[in-house]
Amino acid sequence: MEKGDSIGKYSVCNQIPSSTGEVFRVKNTDGINCFLKLFKTDSFKKGQIFDNGEILEINLAKTLHHPNLCQFIDSGSIIRNGRREEYIVYNYISGETIAQKLSREKQFRINEAKNILSGVLNGVKFLHNCSRPIIHNDLTLQNIMLDLSKNVVIPKIVDLGHARYLDQGRRVFDKEGLNPFYMAPELFNGFYSVQTDLYSIGAMLYHLLFGLPPFFIDLSRYKDDREAREDALIAEKNKQLKIPSTGSNERLSELIPILQKALSYNSGDRFKNADEFIRALDGEIQIMPEKQENVSFGRHKSDKGKSQKGFADIAGMKELKEQLQSDVIDLLNNPNRANELGLSIPNGLLFYGPPGCGKTYFAEKFAEEIGCNYKYIKCSDVASPYIHGGQEKIAAIFDDARKNAPTVLFFDEIEAMIKDRSKQTSVSEAGEVNEFLTQLNNCGQDGVIVIGATNKPTEIDEAAVRAGRLEYKYYIPQPDFETRRELFIINLSKRKKDFGIDYNKLAEETENYVAADIKLIVDSAARLVFRNNKDCITMASLEEAINNTKPSVSIDMIHKHEEIRDIFEGKKPEEQKRARIGFK
Repeated sequence: MEKGDSIGKYSVCNQIPSSTGEVFRVKNTDGINCFLKLFKTDSFKKGQIFDNGEILEINLAKTLHHPNLCQFIDSGSIIRNGRREEYIVYNYISGETIAQKLSREKQFRINEAKNILSGVLNGVKFLHNCSRPIIHNDLTLQNIMLDLSKNVVIPKIVDLGHARYLDQGRRVFDKEGLNPFYMAPELFNGFYSVQTDLYSIGAMLYHLLFGLPPFFIDLSRYKDDREAREDALIAEKNKQLKIPSTGSNERLSELIPILQKALSYNSGDRFKNADEFIRALDGEIQIMPEKQENVSFGRHKSDKGKSQKGFADIAGMKELKEQLQSDVIDLLNNPNRANELGLSIPNGLLFYGPPGCGKTYFAEKFAEEIGCNYKYIKCSDVASPYIHGGQEKIAAIFDDARKNAPTVLFFDEIEAMIKDRSKQTSVSEAGEVNEFLTQLNNCGQDGVIVIGATNKPTEIDEAAVRAGRLEYKYYIPQPDFETRRELFIINLSKRKKDFGIDYNKLAEETENYVAADIKLIVDSAARLVFRNNKDCITMASLEEAINNTKPSVSIDMIHKHEEIRDIFEGKKPEEQKRARIGFK
């Protein structure tokens, strides 16, 4: 439709963006402005049209009269391009959307945000309290118009394109076109309720106060993979709500518990109804803030286990996995029982042993196993040319982890970051160690677990490995026979290979080789095949690669690490040693 075209008795002025149909500003025969929305009836999906053929939005709008809702005026139909199209006409609102105002002003004042949201909640309260309750399902900044025609700004809810009767059920719901940042987690699966609308209003309040929607992530990296995008969004919404730093504003701090309740992952933890939300905004009821120690580490059903296999991805290491399950994971998954027994969440773990045995990989899979964020940190991430610059970086890393809790912070080559202070000459380096130790204290209560990996555990400051800091120490040695065999199977699983591979023989010929060595052997065999223009990887090419590859870790180094292990475990060198274990 172009400017000047007619839709029934209405003349088109201009088109207005909408996700649920063609929307225009039009004039009636008296020259009065109106909003008009066109529907292509033959493209409607099941559930969007009543049995009598009337479009649901039109049927709803005719019966709804409230000062915070856009008012129905007229409806009708036209024939365009040989097809019948229905239309609905609403009264014109002289003003702008909240989104337009926010794009101009970047952020709303607290009082202004509360007043606008109170009006929206009154409109939603009316919808929810109808004799047949109605759920809007598309409450966003784009769908709230600010009526500026009077002395007082009046917010009005527009666009009922996704609205449904509460008793219609999920089969009639289509989430296409909805803004995912305003959607409650269950809405992705088509389950809508009073609480899904209240979640959207909580998201609107957050957006007005901080300039971004809550649980914001960059969706462009998922491109056309809708399922992966939704999984990422649901996982993000399951994290603790991030509250941007805005200074010491006491009035804003009063709204944080309200935001936390409105945006709770579980619908049962949100406001029961719009009236309770309004009373909380007005200060009539007090909402208690969430505590960090309630952060849940356990994996949630919404993760669906996709690419989150945790320990299932690790070959061997049965003893270590069982020990971590008993020492740490069971504690995290049963916080109430642990609390009754006076047990606290551990602050830190230390993974030590020969290089190339998979300490980094195990830490990543541990984070997946307990269902939380994972951040890898290397020495250069905390290095700084400025005095105290390293301390500031360490503090910033922990602050960010707490905001995104639950989080596993993995520090690679941790001995370089918390080196024995008795051997240091630099005041700055000693200050960095002090800062690290301070941050380690009680970080588990804030939903942060630190894992340090080292090949040189004797160089770590003694204060770092005492109780309450890196208190749990786990030795990760070179892989045993069964693990080496499985490592070959896994590294060859997606490569073109001969049928005659003897995995037992390969495992026998690689005693004292670490996981990194075995991957190198398979890569070297593949390069030999490519270079010699052969068809596939054979047993002969693998054995040639073994002959050309020496173990990266010497026997002397292995013995040295085993001696350190025995000291940490309070054993004597001649005592029984742990079974060797390894990685995929």
